[in-house]
Amino acid sequence: MAVRACGLIIYRRLQPAATSKAADSIEYLLLQTSYGTHHWTPPKGHVDPGEDDLQTAFRETQEEAGLQPSQLTLVEGYRKELHYPVHGKPKTVVYWLAEVKDCDTEIKLSEEHQAFQWLKLEEACKFAEYEDMQAMLKEVHQFLCSKE
Repeated sequence: MAVRACGLIIYRRLQPAATSKAADSIEYLLLQTSYGTHHWTPPKGHVDPGEDDLQTAFRETQEEAGLQPSQLTLVEGYRKELHYPVHGKPKTVVYWLAEVKDCDTEIKLSEEHQAFQWLKLEEACKFAEYEDMQAMLKEVHQFLCSKE
C-alpha cells in the first residue's frame, strides 16, 4: 500500500514591469524541510483518516506555511500525481495549483520547515532537486502561461 500525501503548488504574480512578459512575474513558494536532507518542496503532507485529498492539501498548506484557504484561489484544471519510493516504500503525492490572492501575504512556517523562498521558475527548479518536481514546476508554468 502506497503512502499517500497531498499538497498545493502555491504561486504569486508580482506586478510585471511594462517591458516584461506576464510569465516573468510568476513566483513559486518552496519550503525547506528542517529534517533529513533539508530538501525544498511545496507544502504537502499525509492524508488523515476521514479527509479527502483536497482537504489534506489545504490543511497541510495552513499548517506548514500559515496560509488559510481563504487567502488562496484554487486554479481549476490542474491536478498532478507524483509516484516515487521513500525508504523503499511507494509514495503517491497529489498536487493542486493555488494562487495567493495577495502577493504580500505573510508565510508562517511550522517546525517542519526552516526556510521558505518565493522563486521564479528557473530558480525553483534549481532548489527542487528531484527531476519529477522540476518537471511538474515546468508543467505548471506552461499551464499558467497558456491561460494568459
